[in-house]
Amino acid sequence: MFLYNLTLQRATGISFAIHGNFSGTKQQEIVVSRGKILELLRPDPNTGKVHTLLTVEVFGVIRSLMAFRLTGGTKDYIVVGSDSGRIVILEYQPSKNMFEKIHQETFGKSGCRRIVPGQFLAVDPKGRAVMISAIEKQKLVYILNRDAAARLTISSPLEAHKANTLVYHVVGVDVGFENPMFACLEMDYEEADNDPTGEAAANTQQTLTFYELDLGLNHVVRKYSEPLEEHGNFLITVPGGSDGPSGVLICSENYITYKNFGDQPDIRCPIPRRRNDLDDPERGMIFVCSATHKTKSMFFFLAQTEQGDIFKITLETDEDMVTEIRLKYFDTVPVAAAMCVLKTGFLFVASEFGNHYLYQIAHLGDDDEEPEFSSAMPLEEGDTFFFQPRPLKNLVLVDELDSLSPILFCQIADLANEDTPQLYVACGRGPRSSLRVLRHGLEVSEMAVSELPGNPNAVWTVRRHIEDFVTFLLPQEWWLVKVLITTDEFDAYIIVSFVNATLVLSIGETVEEVTDSGFLGTTPTLSCSLLGDDALVQVYPDGIRHIRADKRVNEWKTPGKKTIVKCAVNQRQVVIALTGGELVYFEMDPSGQLNEYTERKEMSADVVCMSLANVPPGEQRSRFLAVGLVDNTVRIISLDPSDCLQPLSMQALPAQPESLCIVEMGGTEKQDELGERGSIGFLYLNIGLQNGVLLRTVLDPVTGDLSDTRTRYLGSRPVKLFRVRMQGQEAVLAMSSRSWLSYSYQSRFHLTPLSYETLEFASGFASEQCPEGIVAISTNTLRILALEKLGAVFNQVAFPLQYTPRKFVIHPESNNLIIIETDHNAYTEATKAQRKQQMAEEMVEAAGEDERELAAEMAAAFLNENLPESIFGAPKAGNGQWASVIRVMNPIQGNTLDLVQLEQNEAAFSVAVCRFSNTGDDWYVLVGVAKDLILNPRSVAGGFVYTYKLVNNGEKLEFLHKTPVEEVPAAIAPFQGRVLIGVGKLLRVYDLGKKKLLRKCENKHIANYISGIQTIGHRVIVSDVQESFIWVRYKRNENQLIIFADDTYPRWVTTASLLDYDTVAGADKFGNICVVRLPPNTNDEVDEDPTGNKALWDRGLLNGASQKAEVIMNYHVGETVLSLQKTTLIPGGSESLVYTTLSGGIGILVPFTSHEDHDFFQHVEMHLRSEHPPLCGRDHLSFRSYYFPVKNVIDGDLCEQFNSMEPNKQKNVSEELDRTPPEVSKKLEDIRTRYAF
Repeated sequence: MFLYNLTLQRATGISFAIHGNFSGTKQQEIVVSRGKILELLRPDPNTGKVHTLLTVEVFGVIRSLMAFRLTGGTKDYIVVGSDSGRIVILEYQPSKNMFEKIHQETFGKSGCRRIVPGQFLAVDPKGRAVMISAIEKQKLVYILNRDAAARLTISSPLEAHKANTLVYHVVGVDVGFENPMFACLEMDYEEADNDPTGEAAANTQQTLTFYELDLGLNHVVRKYSEPLEEHGNFLITVPGGSDGPSGVLICSENYITYKNFGDQPDIRCPIPRRRNDLDDPERGMIFVCSATHKTKSMFFFLAQTEQGDIFKITLETDEDMVTEIRLKYFDTVPVAAAMCVLKTGFLFVASEFGNHYLYQIAHLGDDDEEPEFSSAMPLEEGDTFFFQPRPLKNLVLVDELDSLSPILFCQIADLANEDTPQLYVACGRGPRSSLRVLRHGLEVSEMAVSELPGNPNAVWTVRRHIEDFVTFLLPQEWWLVKVLITTDEFDAYIIVSFVNATLVLSIGETVEEVTDSGFLGTTPTLSCSLLGDDALVQVYPDGIRHIRADKRVNEWKTPGKKTIVKCAVNQRQVVIALTGGELVYFEMDPSGQLNEYTERKEMSADVVCMSLANVPPGEQRSRFLAVGLVDNTVRIISLDPSDCLQPLSMQALPAQPESLCIVEMGGTEKQDELGERGSIGFLYLNIGLQNGVLLRTVLDPVTGDLSDTRTRYLGSRPVKLFRVRMQGQEAVLAMSSRSWLSYSYQSRFHLTPLSYETLEFASGFASEQCPEGIVAISTNTLRILALEKLGAVFNQVAFPLQYTPRKFVIHPESNNLIIIETDHNAYTEATKAQRKQQMAEEMVEAAGEDERELAAEMAAAFLNENLPESIFGAPKAGNGQWASVIRVMNPIQGNTLDLVQLEQNEAAFSVAVCRFSNTGDDWYVLVGVAKDLILNPRSVAGGFVYTYKLVNNGEKLEFLHKTPVEEVPAAIAPFQGRVLIGVGKLLRVYDLGKKKLLRKCENKHIANYISGIQTIGHRVIVSDVQESFIWVRYKRNENQLIIFADDTYPRWVTTASLLDYDTVAGADKFGNICVVRLPPNTNDEVDEDPTGNKALWDRGLLNGASQKAEVIMNYHVGETVLSLQKTTLIPGGSESLVYTTLSGGIGILVPFTSHEDHDFFQHVEMHLRSEHPPLCGRDHLSFRSYYFPVKNVIDGDLCEQFNSMEPNKQKNVSEELDRTPPEVSKKLEDIRTRYAF
């Protein structure tokens, strides 16, 4: 069995985010890392939408990320620390839209190791040096400079090693143009290591150490080191030189401290706490991330606590000495992994879990009522300030980036009866968790819907030019210059055609009907367009109407009894087909007149559709006309004056064509000599057939030949095609029983359905509110739509949950979901209410006689205030505190049908829905619950199995009984009319009794802890938390569970899925997927020792079972996989193994159907490994073999990078494979569309 790995949805969790001018323009971009992916985002300063410019898989773990620019430079570079043992410097090339590797310096072994640098990066703020540090011992400093050609140079590394030292954080200190300085939070453990009493370990202090790079002597010295009182968790650089006082802020538990060397005293300020917080009062508070904003005149820091509250921190200085730190509560946003403040006034928040946000900073919070806290205010040691959290005041949410991270569980099923299955994904954490329903398709936002007086059959939009003369006086020459300014970004009219009339609507603040546009309203329209710069043309069955800018109208009437049946128009050309297959061609001359070409062309059959490409920039005409005929052919006809109306090429089709569309796609943006931005792409002819198939064919721009056809089935209706613009490039909207958008995005073609009702006709639409919209008709309504999330594979509907969802099961009869949600360190609703009541009573009691009334009012206000936990976070209850609910949900509407709250410190870990053979057709839900579980050191007071009966057609849970067990029931599975429950490491069979579940049978020989149970026939496959899979056979007659086989490798299994009777696929917590199969000669009729008198060592328990499974495949995904399922994703597709990861990624493993396919892809992968090595210097083969050597899996993510290689490299690779580049990319596309999207 050979498998091919494909990613459907890349990971969405963000681990690092940096900002800078990476493309060298004034506009700031954000670079984020998502585990093993680098992504460049650009927030649009006008609309606030975040666009993805580039996404690259680096096939390595990105451990640190920094932006830097050389002194006086205008462009930021990206420094990446990864697990490759190399430091890599990247530059973004906007012309090619790619990251270019400028430097790659090797310094150590690969892998995430303790003493190999890569974990921490720090950059000198003036861009002269970069320090890369390991967790322990090693630090290296590289000096960065320019050579004569202004290229970036990097020195050999300078060592700043110190043995027996742990590093917590490193930053570059801003010292202006003095020698570069780096500050480290360190801890020396040498004494603690050598002291057997453990006293030294208790007294070890963290130190703040400054390292200076002496540029003159070219080496690094430890300049200064001092012990810290609190344990710090990160450092913030304070601007220095001419901009500020320099030094660092140390964020530690409960305090923030400013330190600098010299005679600067330490300034220390406590971190404010929320007033009346339900958190455990003994718990410390830390800052988790920060962002610095610096202008020429001032600077401030935004620092976020672990509850999500952001404080604005400013420093008061007196002649370069800092006198106080001031903190002011700014706003509360979800807890972030990274924050960036952009110059355009945006705050980008990369959330730890859940969606990411872009906020506009509306106010700096200087002149509001919010109290300001200062280090100068007198406080007792251990006291702190209090503030009141509130909804957003200084920030305004402008965009939200969907993120599935973390996906804790997923099931794929067609519960909504839509033919294509939906993915039901349980994701998020705590109060921000949700159940999301994913469907393959692009999300459509409706801008407007208006009813029309009848059912229209077509719609177009046209632009109009508005001209203004502006006079400039140029000082040096004293010339008067008249400049013509034309504005035509936006559409002026929407033209709607009915069976016997045409309606013209003008677009302004509102859309209203106009009568003086010059269009003929008493006839249906076949097509209309802007002609030249300022004229309009309307084609209708009896002729062509040419409307000049000054409202003069020229008419061309059809000869005799003939009428126009089809037409094609662009900015300068009009082609019409008359009845009987006669073509008439018009072209606009320089004076703006439409001239008919002298001869006409008779086609051999009736014309059913035609298309012209847009006129390329700087040219007079489009050279090709595509004509589809009744005889199932499409012909390309030249419009070049030298051979006008001569046929160039022909393609036979499997069915009659319905519509044609020539577009230029897949181009990269280039600037021509005049600085005009245009994209140079390939010409594609899209052919929509009447049987619902779309063909895309490459049209040779010189000869007009057609080659390299790709086909996709779109739906049951004939396919109509419309040209629209998406992200500045041409795209095709294809309409069948569903609407699809074919567009090029990040050098790959996407053909994605729109998640919207059926449309009948469409046209591109541009207005100020909606620069790249679509206007479409559906029955008797006119709709204006926008597609914003290009590149997304799934559209999401999210239903909020209360705690972290752990697992869910689907009730087979009602299709309802039964979800268990469990949070550690959390209160149940009942405990929360009780705590609030208790605190309110304490507030009243603590007040004196005269303040009683005031205190009572405050207590009442406190009881009434209800801040949404999804934003403000849930109170942290402390270790060993658990809260859990069981929820019955309708997955289509997303409404909760029933909710069972478990008691405080009861944690639900497993759930199953089953029938028992002795109770007929009733369905039961079993939930495994742990009582008083403490994770570290592990202890548990036992567990329960709650049994509920599903009543009201699967909408209500009726409690039957609870069965006490001695360990955590972490896995439950129905089995032959009974249930199997894994209680700790015991595997048991239970049956339903009146008062509790009755134990029927057990096996005590599983190694550690049962994390999952799969059953098939008489076989039970148990996944152990640490020891991979164990095959158990249930013998009915002897009522025994007997282990008959196990695996040879230790695997920390997180999830498993049965592929057939002998084969199981599993994933482990280190990010590997494996498929394990029992050899054909395995016998499951083994007996355990029947006599019972064999000695322990003869039973062979030490090396497990006597029969071993073989490994069929191993593959390292690079993210922890938490769900696996064998399923088909598209109707009529083949089966694939779908996995979802903790970082929000969704991927599939698909089997090869033929040996030559496998051979071909193996060679593609081999060539790409050598021709296109991963960006961060990690070896692809060793990354995919991180824990186990990769076996029988080909990495489709690497193969698909073929499309983004340079054309000459593509040519070399495809020649080695005896193919052409289009054939290789066609193979890549085919295997994707056969199984998924």
